[in-house]
Amino acid sequence: MSGSTPCLCGACDGAHVLLDRRGFMGAGTLVAMAGAFPLLAAGGARAKTSLSPDQAVARLTAGNDRFVRGQLDSLKENLDERRRATVDGQEPFAAVLSCADSRVPVELVFDQGIGQLFGTRVAGNVVTPEILASLEYGVAVLGVRAILVLGHQNCGAVQAAIEGKATPGQISALYTPLSQAVARGGGEEAVTKANAQIQAGILATASPVLASAVKQGDLKIVAGYYALGSGRVTLLT
Repeated sequence: MSGSTPCLCGACDGAHVLLDRRGFMGAGTLVAMAGAFPLLAAGGARAKTSLSPDQAVARLTAGNDRFVRGQLDSLKENLDERRRATVDGQEPFAAVLSCADSRVPVELVFDQGIGQLFGTRVAGNVVTPEILASLEYGVAVLGVRAILVLGHQNCGAVQAAIEGKATPGQISALYTPLSQAVARGGGEEAVTKANAQIQAGILATASPVLASAVKQGDLKIVAGYYALGSGRVTLLT
């Protein structure tokens, strides 16, 4: 990629050139964000949720348990009331970076309603400058207490990256951010799980905003794997 410089995240051996393609991690990034969001300039976001990071992860896990059992509490909510209650603002307790795959309906998977999850989606659930900026907003401004990077069974993006075949349009642009997981070897499931862990690691190290929140105990970043057949999300260590 012309004009690109290696990623500065420290977790990807320079493979993720996309993270630096617009000078995203330049020294002026935090200054610009502070100007756009006065809360940052004042010394950091104050969480709107009362949950701790561990409690936020536990809430995701409990919601997934209900989804697996087919007993969704979110479907019992009055949607009209919920929509009106969130017109003037949002207070999500967690963010999810998931694949764009239509078989991974995040709110349903975690049994959450309108305004409870801050969702970012891209094929292969990889970190791009735009994804990172969105998640920084979720943490610094909205006060989310957990970020879950969610890979899933039979991921087409992962399989394409493993095969490395020529593709139409810009599809092959996904190969670079997936390359570190592919290099570890294994089949689609192993690569998908490795990729979720790698992307979670990038989030925790590539952004001063997120790294600071983790260090202060205000944020937890985890990786997970979603089984399409059972609906079960397994947290990865």
